[in-house]
Order: sequence, then structure tokens, then C-alpha cells
Amino acid sequence: MMIDQAKVSLLDYKTPGSFEETRYEKLHNVIVGSSVEGSTAIAHCIANLILQKQKKNQHCILGLATGSSPLSVYRELVRLHKQDGLSFNNVITFNLDEYYPIQKKDVQSYFNFMHKNLFDLVDIKSENINIPNGNVKAEELRDSCIAYERKIKELGGIDLQILGIGRTGHIGFNEPGSHLNSQTRTITLDHLTRFDAISTFQGIENVPRKAVTMGIQSILSAKKIILMAWGTNKSEIIQKAVEGQISDKIPTTYLQYHKNTTLILDEQAASELTRIKTPWLVGSCDWKDAISSKAIIWLCEKKNKSILKLTDEDYNQNGMSDLLALNGSSYDINIQMFNRLQHSITGWPGGKPNSDDNHRPERKSPDKKRVIIFSPHPDDDVISMGGTFDRLVSQGHEVHISYQTSGNIAVSDQEALKYLEVNSDLNKENPNPEIESLKKLLKNSYPEKPASRDICNLKGSIRKGESFGATRYFGIPDNQVHFMNLPFYETGTIAKNPISDKDIIKTMELIELIKPHQIYAAGDLADPHGTHRVCLDIVFESLKRLKSKSFMKDCWVWLYRGAWHEWEIHEIEMAVPMSPDQVLRKRNAIFYHQSQKDGVMFQGNDHREFWIRAEERNADTAKKYKSLGMADYAAMEAFKRYFY
Repeated sequence: MMIDQAKVSLLDYKTPGSFEETRYEKLHNVIVGSSVEGSTAIAHCIANLILQKQKKNQHCILGLATGSSPLSVYRELVRLHKQDGLSFNNVITFNLDEYYPIQKKDVQSYFNFMHKNLFDLVDIKSENINIPNGNVKAEELRDSCIAYERKIKELGGIDLQILGIGRTGHIGFNEPGSHLNSQTRTITLDHLTRFDAISTFQGIENVPRKAVTMGIQSILSAKKIILMAWGTNKSEIIQKAVEGQISDKIPTTYLQYHKNTTLILDEQAASELTRIKTPWLVGSCDWKDAISSKAIIWLCEKKNKSILKLTDEDYNQNGMSDLLALNGSSYDINIQMFNRLQHSITGWPGGKPNSDDNHRPERKSPDKKRVIIFSPHPDDDVISMGGTFDRLVSQGHEVHISYQTSGNIAVSDQEALKYLEVNSDLNKENPNPEIESLKKLLKNSYPEKPASRDICNLKGSIRKGESFGATRYFGIPDNQVHFMNLPFYETGTIAKNPISDKDIIKTMELIELIKPHQIYAAGDLADPHGTHRVCLDIVFESLKRLKSKSFMKDCWVWLYRGAWHEWEIHEIEMAVPMSPDQVLRKRNAIFYHQSQKDGVMFQGNDHREFWIRAEERNADTAKKYKSLGMADYAAMEAFKRYFY
């Protein structure tokens, strides 16, 4: 079989000074364009090692991780096995950890995860699979951990250890406070770690308090280590791990002791590293427009000044003398930046008819545009761009809403039961057997089992009704509201299927039907369970395939955020201001999604309700614009244009 050696060499460890590293960085890291690119490189590195060991008639000892990060790695390994003939006959695996106590058959168990996503799909021998036992009796647990550690050593140690990273900085389940010399053992999980598992276990009360994990010493004993991190929600802990001092408060920093460790990061996970966030503090910069804008906004925040008040001295004393030299004076730089920001503000997101559009973010023609707003879940449209949505409708554009997924798993059993109870109460005289059957299903549901199709349909119907309430409030005809129910989402569990052609074709068909002049799509890449990222990838692939169509020449794509993060000021290309009345209308639209109010199932690490998040982020964007010298608005929604 053929291994992509370019991908393999990307992950080769290099001694300090021979890779793009700065004085800030203490761990070798490689930044890739996307998680798919990084995952593919890791998979080919693993495959290359397996083949090398096969040629020597040796076992390949792999340390494996679970969670969402390595999923694409395992999918590529499965592809290499099925399409290219990669055999796992000589592979022996040791998994990092397992919840305790938990049954192997439980959906949330790492035993189940590994078999479902890798082991059952390749030709690995069952006796060569090793996963910490999460179902052993308490009195036997210590001996089980010792035996696990002993088996690794008897086989000569792990050749390649794959790691993810938790938001506490844990590797495996080695939480803050873990000792450098720790080995395989039980550990009490940090509250943040348990909180991050809420979606998987459908409630904090169902998340185990303990786990069995390989220790720090166990991990550092591996001959080679690859740690992967994807998404903006990992960026802060990655910065601390890569640039911070070794500390038991962030166990990942222990990897600085290892002589053959590589971190593979996508651009979002690497975004807080000094050489990415503020490269002008590291060395000379290629002062392109994007970097210049970023630096000037940063300088304003650092000096607590508006743009037009920045001086030559401010630039010279903060690593930006090259930028000053290129532009002649701070006055010239400041005016350019001020104008760029001012031109991004518009009350006409669909373009202003009969006006000069040379300095506006959107075209003036055609006067009335066909618009598609792609919403990953049935409330992201109003949460993230409700004010702009309202403005587009009021200004006469033909607005279509496309709800990409049903959002059914985000409706709690208690919420669904409430709807059924109301129905039963209204039909006391003639009880509906189907309703009574659904009530029994809900009362006897278990988090470890996938929801039945009938329950999924019920919950999807609840969210559909809520969506119609919001779209009708904004004046959208029902025939312009599209419920796509993309197949990748419809599993009845938190875990989703990979993107398929069915998802892409459904999306392409809608775009071809409407032939839009504008498309809005969710650019949030920190969604805790990945639905936003998957939905965005589906839109991007659809645009790529449709690019040659004549109507696509007139189609502009705008990316919104807001559910999890907002665009940074230097990234914003269209800022739509909202009056206090418009803020209230947006709030009212969000309130139609009652199943997501007061008890959101998947709200990530932000405990605020979605309407509060949205209002505070929109107000914060307006305050930042004001602090830079722009007009004072109540709130602003922000967009970045995507070029396909």
C-alpha cells in the first residue's frame, strides 16, 4: 500500500531551532489548515509505523485516545484498511483511560467507542486490544491497574502514543494535581471534565465521578507522542501548555520533558499562540492587510486609545515600527484603519438600493435579493443573526431559512413529556394510543441507549413548531422555511455519522432551487459537539461543487457567529447595528424556542442562556467599535465574507 510520506514527515520531531518556533514555545507544534488535514497526517504516520514493524516481523504497540478529536484519525485508518489493504494483524493497542464504574456495553464507555469507531472495522486481533477495565470490582481495581501497567512494560513499551487534551489541560484523565511519577490508577474527575461530558451522558448526574487512567509516567514512557487539538475551545489551554512553565496544574506541560513529542493543531486551536496572535512581538512581519488590522486593533486595546489617537511612539514601542516605516506616519495608518472599520458598518445587510456601494460591504444590485440563512440547529438563525434576519425581511428581500438539522437531541425527555401531557389532557375522553405509547417510552428511556425513531420525531416536531413561531414573528412565509433534517445528524445519539453525499446533495438542491444572491452560514468552530463545524463543511463542499453554475457568480457568502464566540473586530467585514427596539425583537424571536430556554442541554462552557449570551456579545461588539472611535450603537451583529 502507498503511504503519503509528506504527511508522515510533517510529524517528525525536530530539535529546537529547526522548526517554526519562538522563544515563547516549549513544545514542538505543527499548525495545519484543518482538523481533517491533521487527522489524515496522523493516520498516515500510524500506518507507516505499522508497516515498518511488519517488515521487521514485530508488533506495533499503539497508545490510543478517545473523544471527538481522534475520530477523523480512526476514520482514515479504517479507510486505509478497507481501500488500501492496511493490516492491523501485528498491532497491539492500549487505551489511555475508561470511566469508572461503567459497563463495556454502555454507549458512553470508551470500550464501546473504540470498537464502534475502529476495532470492529479493521482486522486487529481481539486479544491484542487492551482497555482499562471500568467494570472491575472496587477491591480488585488496584491490582487491575498494576496488571495493565505491567503488560505495557512486558511488551517493551508503547511505540506511539496518541493524545487529545482536555480544557483542564488533562492528558488521559490525568487531572490537575497529577504527579509526574503517576502510573495507571483511578482518579476523581475534575468538575470541568465532568461538565464537558454532560452532552454524552445527558445530564451531569449521569457522568461518573471517577475514571481509570494511564499515568503521566506511563505516557512519557512512550517512544513517540502525538497530541492533537482542534477548534477555538482548545486554544487557551494549548497556549498555556506550549508556552507555560511545567506545572501539575496543567498536566500537558509535563510533555515538555519528553524528547519526541509533536502537537498537531488546526488554525483555531493555535490561535492563542504568541506567534499567531501577536506575531509582531516575535519577529519581523509580512504586513498584509489582515495582520495590519489585527495589530492596530490590538494596539488600541493595549493603549486604551481610539484609532485616531495612536501616535508614532505607540507603534515604535510595541513592535510595530516596520508597519510605521512602510506607511510613513501613524496619521496615515490610522486614517486607513478608521475608514476600513467605518465602511464595515451598514444598516443595509442586503445592500442599499440606488446608492454608491464602493465603500459598502454589500452590493446595491439587485435591489431585492434572494437570501438563504443556513442554521445548523433550529434556533441559531435568531440567536446569532436575529437582528440582521429581521432587517433583511423588513427591507424587502426574499429570505429563506434552512434548518440543517432537526435539533431533536437537544430537547430533554422532560420537555417532550410536557407536550405529551398537554395532548393527553386535551383528549381525556378519547386517549390517543400513540401518545400514551410515547409517554411510556420517555418514562423508560436510558441515557446509555439511542433514542427511538418515534421519540426523535416527536422532539424534532417540537423544535419545528418553535422555529415556525420565530419565523412567522419576523414575517417569513412558511413555504420559505426549509427543514432539511440532514442524514448525518439523525442517529438518535450524541455521536453523529460522517458527512455523506446525501447531506451535500440535499444542500446543493436547495441552493440550486433558490439561486440565492446571498448565503449566510454559521462560522462557529467551537461548537461543543461539532454540529456547527459539520454543517459548515457541508455548505462549503456544496459551494465548491456548484461553483461553475452561472447563478453562483452573483452569490456572496457571509459567515456569522454568536452562539459560542464572536468574530474578532479585525476579522469583521460587515457589522449590522441594532437599535434597542431591534434588540428586543431579536430577544422575542429567541424566546419562541422554549425547549432551549432555562435548561439548555448543550450550552458548552458558557452557563448563560442563549438570549443573554447573544445580547451581551452584540452589545460588546458595539462597545468595541465605539472604543475605537466609531458611532455609539446599542448592539451589533458581525459577519465575515467567505470566498469560495
